[in-house]
Amino acid sequence: MTPTIDAHVRLDSHPTHPSAVTAVLTGTQAHVAHLGLEAADWTVVADNVLVLVRIDHEEPYWAQDAAKHLSAEGIAVEITPRLREAIDEEWTWANYPMPWCTRSEIREVSNEAQKIHDGIRHGQLLVHAHAHDGHTTVAVGTYLGHNGKSVYLHGEDHLRQVADTFDSPAQALLAFEKVHGAEMRPGPAPLTDTERAAAEARTPLDLPAAKPEPARQEPETVPAYLADTGDHDALLDTFLDAHGGWEKWRTWSDETTHAIHESQTLRIERVHETPAHETAWTVAAYESPVSDRMWVLTATGATSAPVIEKLLNHLADGDGWDTAIGAPGDEKMVTAATQPLSDAGWKHTVDGRWIRWASPTGDAGVQFDAFTAQQPSQNQATWTVWAGPDPDRPTWTITASPYTPSWLLADLSETLAHETGLRRPQTAGPERRTTLFTSPPAAPAVTAGPAASRSH
Repeated sequence: MTPTIDAHVRLDSHPTHPSAVTAVLTGTQAHVAHLGLEAADWTVVADNVLVLVRIDHEEPYWAQDAAKHLSAEGIAVEITPRLREAIDEEWTWANYPMPWCTRSEIREVSNEAQKIHDGIRHGQLLVHAHAHDGHTTVAVGTYLGHNGKSVYLHGEDHLRQVADTFDSPAQALLAFEKVHGAEMRPGPAPLTDTERAAAEARTPLDLPAAKPEPARQEPETVPAYLADTGDHDALLDTFLDAHGGWEKWRTWSDETTHAIHESQTLRIERVHETPAHETAWTVAAYESPVSDRMWVLTATGATSAPVIEKLLNHLADGDGWDTAIGAPGDEKMVTAATQPLSDAGWKHTVDGRWIRWASPTGDAGVQFDAFTAQQPSQNQATWTVWAGPDPDRPTWTITASPYTPSWLLADLSETLAHETGLRRPQTAGPERRTTLFTSPPAAPAVTAGPAASRSH
């Protein structure tokens, strides 16, 4: 057909990603071809440059299909020799789990899997939960929009299929939980290698010249209380990996992780993504699994990594947190808790009900409230540890109730007075890692109808 639209499309193999195809558009009416390719799920990667990327590696076939449609609309299309070679190449999937399918039928199966992938990628299919059934990944989700159906998904990449449908998200989740409750995790599964490669192929091709990075300043050694916050989630993961006597689970909302000692008398609550000045850690001890709290300690989100690490190490030792504690305002107890500060020359002052210790440079301190220590409540903040410009504008704080063990407080004092950590100049906030843990599901479930197991 003779071109009737002033647009030219040059189709070529992607320069760095096998099977992906690029389209370079020219002409005064290039926008016409642009709209047609975008409607066929080609991705814009530069001015008048689009890329077709699929998880089934069938880009050459669908590029030829796009060329036919563009030509039918009167647009000139050029296919480079190397792309023509890929289009004409005969190939098949090795160890394909449905060997009875013809090449055309295999392409139909993978195209349906592509539609599911695109629905998730474009936010049209919301995945509620996923699991591994022993052979492959399974998931449950809902198509958004009017009368969106809920679906049970089976398989990965070019083998993913809709194995069952449900009338509502609640019905779908209950059915999924019944079959996969032990392995069930919230949200979509991590990207497969194929999905990650596809995402990389959609990145811009014509990147601006990289600006030289400024010379990196080496981290400096500072007192532990001035060290970087680090990754609190990683500290907790390391602690729990090293100590098998703790059970860990994460709330369904994925906002909080709970760690409970096997004795059921010591519990840690870690709230993720917490603002720097809000409580991110709560440690509580109990005389028995069903008793009231003996004591409670909290720490804010910006607390330095060495201080949090020291606290966790003390809890791992189990030294004293399950031991009966004497009178909270006892002079010997206060002295034992703060002796490392006195030995290090921290300034000691008494102001009415307040007993304070301040670092020699005035950028950290410990405060004991003698009045609160005598009150009947076991949850009030009697001890306050802080670091920062001044007590009224702290970078981070730790609070502890009256019966917090002096051993634990002495360990923290030792860390403040003598230990060091690293601080990187102009440090950005810590990168948050997400590791999904859930408590055992408790809702009743109904039976789902999963498809037969398949692998690829």
